[in-house]
Amino acid sequence: MTTAPETLSRTDAFVAKMAHALINLRKPLGIFFLLLTLLLGAAAVNTRLDPGFNKLIPLKHNYMSAFLEHSGSFSGANRVMVSVQWKGEGDIYNPEFLAVLRKVNDEVFFIPGVNRGSVRSIFSPSVRYIEVTEQGFTGDVVIPARFNADAESIAQVRANVARSGVVGQLVANDLKSAMVQADLLEINPENGEHLDYAKVAGQLERIRSEFAGKDIDLQIVGFSKVMGDVMDGLTTVALFFLMAFVITFALLWWYSHSLKLTVLAIVVAMLPVIWLLGILSLLGRGIDPMSVLVPFLIFSIGVSHAVQMTNAWKQNVMAGESARLAAENSFRKLAIPGIMALLANALGFMVIMVIDIPIVHELGLTACLGVALMIMTNKMFMPIILSHLRLEFSAKKAPDGVAKHHPLWWRVSALALPKPALATFAVMLVLLAGATYYSRLLQTGDIGSGVPELRADSRYNQDNDKIIANYSIGMDVLSVYVETKDLQEACLNWEVMNAVERFDQHMRGVAGVRSVSSIAGLTKLYASSNNEANPRWAALQRSEGGLRTGARASNPENGLNTDGCKVLHIAIYLADHEGSTLKNVVDEVQHFIDANPLPHAVFRLGGGNAGVAAATNEAVEKAEVQMLLSIFASISLLCWLTFRSWRAVLCVIVPLVLVTIMCNALMALLGIGLKVATLPVIALGVGVGVDYGIYIFESMQHEIHNRGLSLREAFYEAMRQRGTAAVFTAVTMAVGIGTWVFSALKFQADMGVLLAFMFLVNVLGAIFLLPALACWLGVEDEQQRHYRGGAHGDATGGTRTGDHPGAHSPT
Repeated sequence: MTTAPETLSRTDAFVAKMAHALINLRKPLGIFFLLLTLLLGAAAVNTRLDPGFNKLIPLKHNYMSAFLEHSGSFSGANRVMVSVQWKGEGDIYNPEFLAVLRKVNDEVFFIPGVNRGSVRSIFSPSVRYIEVTEQGFTGDVVIPARFNADAESIAQVRANVARSGVVGQLVANDLKSAMVQADLLEINPENGEHLDYAKVAGQLERIRSEFAGKDIDLQIVGFSKVMGDVMDGLTTVALFFLMAFVITFALLWWYSHSLKLTVLAIVVAMLPVIWLLGILSLLGRGIDPMSVLVPFLIFSIGVSHAVQMTNAWKQNVMAGESARLAAENSFRKLAIPGIMALLANALGFMVIMVIDIPIVHELGLTACLGVALMIMTNKMFMPIILSHLRLEFSAKKAPDGVAKHHPLWWRVSALALPKPALATFAVMLVLLAGATYYSRLLQTGDIGSGVPELRADSRYNQDNDKIIANYSIGMDVLSVYVETKDLQEACLNWEVMNAVERFDQHMRGVAGVRSVSSIAGLTKLYASSNNEANPRWAALQRSEGGLRTGARASNPENGLNTDGCKVLHIAIYLADHEGSTLKNVVDEVQHFIDANPLPHAVFRLGGGNAGVAAATNEAVEKAEVQMLLSIFASISLLCWLTFRSWRAVLCVIVPLVLVTIMCNALMALLGIGLKVATLPVIALGVGVGVDYGIYIFESMQHEIHNRGLSLREAFYEAMRQRGTAAVFTAVTMAVGIGTWVFSALKFQADMGVLLAFMFLVNVLGAIFLLPALACWLGVEDEQQRHYRGGAHGDATGGTRTGDHPGAHSPT
């Protein structure tokens, strides 16, 4: 076989100078990297979890503009509900239960970060009853200030609760539970700092442990409690990280037969994680619990690149080169494909920031920083360490996975021939058809009731189920605001009140709605009370004077209107917050708004946690197409700049597109919704998966272009030199991350399944589909034209020191 002259392109010449300079300066650079590691490692110890409710809000969404505008006047989405349940004989009207409820109310009231004006229970002074007697209107707080828990007082409380209209809201429908509600402030007014959700969750659990007993049980729900449970569950992340670490270490040792290379690969893969955490700590930033998987993804990418580097160095050493020369040549061989692959990884993280949600921006920036650091650790620090290393004698004698004759890879290389390639296309089309069908079933948003981040049998989800079963309300509330114009007292305007009443009645008949609270409903209740509780008087009067009979309903303390009724609040309590439920309810709200315009008022969506979820789902759904188009366009541009060939672009991109569609299908089959926590996985999977295609195609192109090999021989050489390492890395990381399925956190288990799937299927796509595409797209002819013409001006041209032209295929 004739070998092309050793003519280096400008790019290769530049890389060669960089490699030479890197090794010449290895001592000062090595000391610098060590000191940097010690500094950032010390800072990384102080890294903290940093959750925040406002991070989950798509702030620029039109729903959220109304929510943020009115969240100071009405209950927001960041609410805590503590239900105190009586398990003994009878109902809640007994001294023991009422004493506990009073204490729980006081304990919740004094939790730091609670908006104390929002605390509501039957012990709150804002919860009152009104009735009409022979002497006229009478009313008072539900529980008198001098309540002494005797039989007479308890009987009075029972009557007051029945007259107050809070049954189903603050008192369970079966009278076996009562609730304490409170809103949380994002900034703790006591110290001006961001609310410590872990501390709030801990205090709520302390209340539970203090007051729960034989006849008393407590159910607690709310965002702070979710974050507390997630952070408690994240203590197991360290265990699963350790398991993945041990599995990766063991498999790497088995693969390389070198303890030195195994330790080096693991340590270097950990360095960008340590540096990242240290930088975040020095900047005063933390990691959100929902982004805690980013460090493991960075570790996974680091292992992939570290294995490629150690594999190339070992090949060069076993070919007789010194450790220093082998390190320099390994850098030269892997600099371009490695850096391009890392840039593709960074793009995968970066494009998810098209989702207009702060937590996604934080995740993308954090991950991009981690990948940028990896260019220093894996592409600079690692060759420096390798230049000082001596390969063990046992590793030189053991099989290295890149034998001159590799029967398996020679058989697989047949996929680069026309007929086997057609068989590959047939399988691809079947997979594409099936994946496309099931991917259409993928739902946006949460699936199932409760919190999908936690297991169905978790304490939180069990508490949520009990509250939904016992009350007419729950955590899932959608707020609609009615903003009035040019009206002095909208609550006395029949046109506005009639529209609110019709909206109230309309939404009660919508699937997924459990109950509705509005000023119109409360006004009718008070009007009826003014007329001896006659239900025939439970109606809105058409005159201002008639509406005044129920005007006491417009007290702002009821949480349904502001002073002067400038803004009216309608709370729609939902059965769950599934994406389909939210879409149906929001569509019905919008349909009513469009069909019933008002000259002096306007209905606006939407607050509450359901409003936030609906806005988030719309933002995710809108961003999905933009994100995928952006990442594939960016990676295509990178591949074209690397290989200067549209054929190369298709060979790398098409397998990634197929795997993306298959991932969507898998999510639909597993009941995993497309949301903030899962959408980044697709982008990250594409960014990580492109590594395999770039490494394999670059090697294959080099063999055709510089050595004149056939496509099959070139693909065989690429698999022999880099394919084994790629497959091994994919399997190792899939096995390590697969242990997450046993996590107590469902979202971590879901991420484990999806990432393991994408690690494995991406490498299979690069192995089986890439050569078939290269065959039918004419990659061999394109490169042979360069070879015959002696053209070496592309980005990867030139014969690289350390390649071994004598390693021919076993034809």
